Amino acid sequence: MQTNPSQINTGRPTAIKPPKSLMRQIGRAIHDFNMIQDGDRLLLGLSGGKDSLSLLHILRHLQAYAPVRFELGAMTVDPQVEGFDPSHLTTYLAGLGIPYYYESQPIAKQAEAQMKNDSFCSFCSRMKRGIMYATCRREGYNVLVLAQHLDDLAESFLMSAFRGGQLRTMKASYTNKEGDVRIIRPMVYVRERQTADFARDAGLPVVPDSCPACFAMPTEREHMKRLLAGEEAHNKGLFKSLLTTMQPLMARSEAD
Repeated sequence: MQTNPSQINTGRPTAIKPPKSLMRQIGRAIHDFNMIQDGDRLLLGLSGGKDSLSLLHILRHLQAYAPVRFELGAMTVDPQVEGFDPSHLTTYLAGLGIPYYYESQPIAKQAEAQMKNDSFCSFCSRMKRGIMYATCRREGYNVLVLAQHLDDLAESFLMSAFRGGQLRTMKASYTNKEGDVRIIRPMVYVRERQTADFARDAGLPVVPDSCPACFAMPTEREHMKRLLAGEEAHNKGLFKSLLTTMQPLMARSEAD
């Protein structure tokens, strides 16, 4: 599916102000896990989906009003999967005045040749992470920002418990094995529906099918998403309980 430029708002979104609820949750996560320090240079992994675009605007707002000074850049890794067209992001980021880096690599073809017992999503994620680390080093960024939210962490927790026999989930903040890049996830307290609402209400230029391979082939993560949705229908406090359960796991600082 190709992006139709006429359907995308690429104007300068100077008036976009994130909802207070999102700002509160992200501010609390940044504080709880000491994510951003004075003088940090942040590089946001920008897929063009609702989550990373929402986080882009929240960080831009914090940059203007938070007492901690930090720089912000963004980058997109194009895995050369059919249907993924982030080309409008170049103009959009230029309008925001945010440095933008674009890297294209045939990750889909590499997966066919190199992937063994792993899923495509896991292989793609590792490859993208390596490219983003390299960009951080080349451009002088010391913090890589990822846009996973509470729903993502809950799905990872269940997959690890059900399939791997381990109590694990994504960490909120940690340093990579080389010790030169800190990785942070400021949206660990945020629900996916909140970013969906913000992206829709603000008219953010979401890239259609930002991960077409996952849309074309339902994954184990999608299975966990449906399982959690079914359980939440009967237990409105499900994610609050899961967050309490996962917080000690989120706080571990070793690289994942």
